[in-house]
Order: sequence, then C-alpha cells, then structure tokens
Amino acid sequence: MSGLVKAKKYDWKDSNLALFGSDTEKNVKKSSAETEPAWKGAGQKVGIRIWRIVKFKVTDWPKDDYGKFYNGDSYIILNTYKEKESDELLYDVHFWIGQYSTQDEYGTAAYKTVELDTLLDDKPIQHREVMDHESSLFKSYFDSFSLLEGGADTGFRRVKPTEYQPRLLHFCKTASKRVEIKEVPLFKQCLDSGDVFILDLGLEIFQWNGKTCNKDEKFTAVQFLQTLKSERSGKPVVESLDEREISESHKFYSSLTDGEKPEARTAPAATEKMLYKLSDESGSLEFTTIATGQFQKSMLDSQDVYIIDTGNELFVWVGSSASPDEKKNGMTYAHNYLMKTEHPLIPVTVVKEGQESAAFNKAFSS
Repeated sequence: MSGLVKAKKYDWKDSNLALFGSDTEKNVKKSSAETEPAWKGAGQKVGIRIWRIVKFKVTDWPKDDYGKFYNGDSYIILNTYKEKESDELLYDVHFWIGQYSTQDEYGTAAYKTVELDTLLDDKPIQHREVMDHESSLFKSYFDSFSLLEGGADTGFRRVKPTEYQPRLLHFCKTASKRVEIKEVPLFKQCLDSGDVFILDLGLEIFQWNGKTCNKDEKFTAVQFLQTLKSERSGKPVVESLDEREISESHKFYSSLTDGEKPEARTAPAATEKMLYKLSDESGSLEFTTIATGQFQKSMLDSQDVYIIDTGNELFVWVGSSASPDEKKNGMTYAHNYLMKTEHPLIPVTVVKEGQESAAFNKAFSS
C-alpha cells in the first residue's frame, strides 16, 4: 500500500500465543487487578468499554473511535449488559488481535483480559477475536465496523491534513446486513461496482458509488465522510462520484495504480466437530480426544476443562470444580490446538459451567 510501511505479518502457525509464564508475562509486570488504573469504573454500568495495548500497558481507546480497529494493534473490549427483568450486571470481554500486532501486544491483551475477568469476580465470558474472523457477537456492538491499516498512532487525526498518506476505504454490506469498512490497497482492481469506496487524500475526499451499490452502503459512507470532515475542521473538499458518470481521466482514477486485488477471506472448510478434555487428574495436564462428530453435553464433567471445536468456532468449557491449572491453561491449549488445524483464526469463547449460551449448546447433539 502506497505510503504505508507494514510491520511484519504475524506468523500465527509458528506461534505459542498463550504466553502464561513466559517473558511476555514477566514484562507485563503483574500487578493485582485492583491496582490497574485502566480498570477504574470498568463493568459498573451497562455499555461498551475499549482499551488498546501500548507497550505492555492498557490505555483507554477514544469513544469517538469505537468500532475502528488498526491491524497493527491489540485491543480489549468489555460489554456490560443486563438480562431482561434482572438488575444483575453481566459481561462479555473480548481481546482482539490485528494481523500485524506483535506477540508482546497479543500476550499482554490475553493476560490483561484474564485480569479483568478476575476483577469482575469471574463473571465475564471471555472471547478471543482475530482480525477478519470476528464473531457476529463482537461485530454487533458497533454501528459501523472499520479495519484500518497501521497502528493507532498512524490515525489520520494525528497528523496534519497535508501530510496524510492516501488511503482507499471499502464499504460493503455483509450477509449480516451490516455495512463494514475496510482499508484496501490503492489499486484500481480493488474497485467493485457493487460497493462504495472512499478515496481519502487528506484535503480532498472522493466517494465513489459503484453502479450497483445499495443505499445502506451510500448512507454509511456519507456518515463516515461527515465525521472525517468534522475531525478536520471542515477543511477537506468532498466530491461524490457515480461510476456510470465519472470520466476515466478523473483524479479519483489517476490516484490509483494497477495491482493485484487481495484475496477475499474464505470460510473455514467444513470439518467434523471435535471434543477434547484437559485434565490433571493423573498429576500432570493431559489433553485427550473424547469424541468426534456427534457428542452429548452429558459427556462434560465438572471436574475438568473441555475444548469443543465446531469448525467455525471453538469453546473452552470450564467445569465448576476444575483445578486452577486446568482453568488457567484452557485458552493456552485451545490456541495451540488451533494452530495445528486448517482454521487457526476462528473465534474462541471461554464458557464457565452455568454460563452456557445458545451457540454453545448448538455444538452438541440433542
């Protein structure tokens, strides 16, 4: 991408990302959850809170940027909510990993997510989210969902408009009826007549409406443009373009180059469901296969931890009487197991006994 120097893409296949007991954990300089300043007020009222990991520290993410995620960063997201006719606060806590996020950032996010869970008396349901493979629950928190290049420090409000590096943003309505925004290379081949694109040149911004785009994509793009213009004190000149009317000599096209369009994300290949058990009953942790294909929820034992792989999502079920080592290492084993599969980046959810969701229950035969 023109103007951007990418960090090394994280090699998920060769990684051990759990990092508990590693140098990363030591670098985090473990402190009790009660003394972490970032957690002040966390989980005390209904709503979303987001933090970004910066050099092993948890930092507040600006509310104006909620829904925007940079592929070079890692984030923690807390959703606090109440069930109908109940005053009890409930939680989902996610850590989100950009594809160019460093191992240290990922490890800190994972570790601090556990710390936040501890602070909230183990009530949260924990989730791992990987860029481009986010769960529908995660995306449901945001009116618009944007994936941007670089790290947050490269954000376009943080430099002068005349120093902006051009970027091309793709607005596409997904199967879930949500319009998602993703930064793509500045290539003509990235354009799609069925979608909307914004070419951001800093002080000039073009909205390109594909000839078969829909009204929701147009509307979301207009809202995005209004926010950009406001952030830049109204200085940018904005022009809306219709693919059917724009000349090939227009600056919009001349600002793009030829290049290979990135491959679209493909859904994980269908695989058989798998059920595994993590137990230290023998005196050391053992990870064993329990069943393949069809299995019942009655096969779960409160004394242990289980990993359920549906092929599209993975669940770590923590029995109410599981040992501390089993509880602590559930996510570790889940991650390392996934790294050996053909679907290593699928969402991971830690489910405590008694907190089972409808999605979790669907993994089992009736």
